[in-house]
Amino acid sequence: MKVLVIGGDGYCGWATALYLSKQGYEVGILDSLVRRHWDNELQVETLTPIAPIQQRIQRWRQKTGKTIELYIGDINNYAFLSKALGQFKPGAIVHFGEQRSAPFSMIDREHAVLTQVNNVVGTLNILYAMKEDFPDCHLVKLGTMGEYGTPNIDIEEGYITIEHNGRKDTLPYPKQPGSFYHLSKVHDSHNIHFACKIWGLRATDLNQGVVYGVLTDEIKKDPDSDNDEVDELLINRLDYDSVFGTALNRFCIQAAIGHPLTVYGKGGQTRGFLDIRDTVRCLELAIANPADAGEFRVFNQFTEMFSVGSLAEKVKEAGAAMGIKVQIDLLENPRVELEEHYFNARNTKLIDLGLEPHKLSDSLLDSLLNFATKYKDRVDKDQILPKVLWKG
Repeated sequence: MKVLVIGGDGYCGWATALYLSKQGYEVGILDSLVRRHWDNELQVETLTPIAPIQQRIQRWRQKTGKTIELYIGDINNYAFLSKALGQFKPGAIVHFGEQRSAPFSMIDREHAVLTQVNNVVGTLNILYAMKEDFPDCHLVKLGTMGEYGTPNIDIEEGYITIEHNGRKDTLPYPKQPGSFYHLSKVHDSHNIHFACKIWGLRATDLNQGVVYGVLTDEIKKDPDSDNDEVDELLINRLDYDSVFGTALNRFCIQAAIGHPLTVYGKGGQTRGFLDIRDTVRCLELAIANPADAGEFRVFNQFTEMFSVGSLAEKVKEAGAAMGIKVQIDLLENPRVELEEHYFNARNTKLIDLGLEPHKLSDSLLDSLLNFATKYKDRVDKDQILPKVLWKG
């Protein structure tokens, strides 16, 4: 099958493109490269030095003999998107091509508008392009567990059956997003659901938890070895800054440079998490088991649930085992969110399709800490503390 990975130069997109290519899919990458522009705007660099996308793809071809087609442009430009789809003719579209940072969307009005226009309009363009020319194509869209918020009831996978005034119905699960970024994802979900209903499109929404890690077999120098040595031209990005850095990755990098771990508020915020290796496997499972025509499926894509505080404690323990003294600081929370709450989410659909999760373990934390230590000279300590306040 031909799979077009929109946003294939990004963190999840690059790992997914290489994994699918290795599995025998004919892969194309479509990307505007705007994520690299945002690094320049924020004056921060990924911890790992990533090569230009053309060099990455060339190295992959040299290493494996497999070709990845490249289309550079913006999906908000419908003419470009339609032309690229017409040239590649995908059987499935993996859609990572969105601004994915909650703090970025909360910087100011301009960044909130940018996030919502980029994300919502881009997705609408994809839906119209599918309707016009590729009605049988399967859209696999990256959503987020953050769409749900932190309700005081169990979180189902996309839909909930309720009884009200003696009548029963199955409805989309209520959404309580916590940022303008998360709101854009909710708008996406509603638009995709509606398009499937009226046009008979097929789509899978992957409500993903927080992803951690950088090492996948595809970027290793020797994929059959237990050695973590990587191919420098294939290495994935690893963000640690307060805008794009995710919790566990950020904690490991802070530990490596001797900076206190930055836990916001009380640290009781609980979320779903998963290894980057499980992210790519989930995408493969969704592609290999497509939704039916007219169906809008929702899978909750995470493997374990942790509070932010418990993650910090795990990093502290792993650091101690490696001779690294780790301090944990509780910072005033820059966000508006519950810091202690009930959180219990379902995640059985991908398991039923065959996902065998990687669990967060001491060995994985060692790997992350080793990565962080190797590149710690690239860390800009001025980028670690939060700079974006939800209340402005």
